[in-house]
Amino acid sequence: MNKKWSIFTASLLSALIFLTPAYAAKNKADKEEPADTYEMLNLFGEVMERAKVSYVEDVTDKQLIESAINGMLVSLDPHSSYLDAQSFKYMNEQTKGKFGGLGIEVTMENGVVKVVSPIDDTPATKAGLKPGDYITHIDGEQVVGMSLNDAVDKMRGTVGSKVKLSIRRLNVKPFDVTLKREEIKIQSVKSAIKGDDVAYIRITSFSEDTDKMIEKALKKAQKELKGNLKGIVIDVRNNPGGLLDQAVNVSDLFLDKGEIVSTRSKNAEDTVKYNAKSGDIAKELPIVVLVNDGSASASEIVAGALQDHKRAVILGEKTFGKGSVQTVIPLGKYGAMRLTTARYYTPSGRSIQATGIVPDVEVKPAKVEEIDKGVNFSEAEFGNALKNDAAEAQKKNPDKTKDDELQKDYQLMRAVDMVKALSIFKQGETTK
Repeated sequence: MNKKWSIFTASLLSALIFLTPAYAAKNKADKEEPADTYEMLNLFGEVMERAKVSYVEDVTDKQLIESAINGMLVSLDPHSSYLDAQSFKYMNEQTKGKFGGLGIEVTMENGVVKVVSPIDDTPATKAGLKPGDYITHIDGEQVVGMSLNDAVDKMRGTVGSKVKLSIRRLNVKPFDVTLKREEIKIQSVKSAIKGDDVAYIRITSFSEDTDKMIEKALKKAQKELKGNLKGIVIDVRNNPGGLLDQAVNVSDLFLDKGEIVSTRSKNAEDTVKYNAKSGDIAKELPIVVLVNDGSASASEIVAGALQDHKRAVILGEKTFGKGSVQTVIPLGKYGAMRLTTARYYTPSGRSIQATGIVPDVEVKPAKVEEIDKGVNFSEAEFGNALKNDAAEAQKKNPDKTKDDELQKDYQLMRAVDMVKALSIFKQGETTK
């Protein structure tokens, strides 16, 4: 090996020793002998030099080193990786609620890209992609063998350009779909009134100021209904997560006290607990949280906290199960590294990792159709029936227009019905 690689490996070894003295001291039993580490670093330099000289195509030192770093991290778990400068920039844009691409949250599973969740009102949603879909090819190129970062980079591109994805879906014949890239501007909170008196709050992701937008949406609903608000539906279906502090803040909005979530690493002294501050902005109104298999990470923190504190009924399907904490460590002009450093635990001590949040009431997506009940007559249809003065007054003040979206969304319909039922029950308890 030439002299420059000996210097390189010796410098890298020195950096490793300098960066991890506390870890080395605490793990003497598992620590390799310095000579072994030195030999492996020399091996790395030798392999890199041989690849650069003998590979069939030209490769740069930067390509080889970045690939080696990424390979080291992705071998640990699906969520650890190296972010080059461009990928780090994209990540920062996404947490601020604006970025370019397809609007899809993905992970790597069995060597292919798996869809965690398509984001509302993006090319991915418009194309009909669903949580659990597998992307096997990008513009005809096989995904197997790519890193997750490489696959994501290939899906990104100039706004207005197109990309073809090959999709595998359970119990469906493989198919291709072509998407046009857009500038993705995420509106992380949307709200509406459902069923005449229930506040519906849809959270598409946990980005900056999500908590403030929820507060604003709830105040708007209370003002619109003039104090007749019966309860709240919080919809985090297909919400891939986002910022931890926003998950904590959103949970805190509806909790008066107690733990929200804890993060635990391999060192017990590094455990961090996040607790609620006094004040429930919903003033104990009934809450139903809608979840499905696309609800991940921050969504699961909120659902788990409200479930453990008996503050909300969780309705829908079991969540994704991403219960690990990633720390993004900037590396100057070279980007950053994303490293899994801890696990999330709900207030009762449950780990979210790989198990997810099991709903209190399981409701699968379904379609409701009216059945033909035959010919029946009511009292009102008899010609000489007594009139109901109250009913006549009601005809002059008809109910609001039927909510077509609510009729099409069975899970949401069930959630609104449950909020109304809980409200009636709560009123009964109050009057006793």
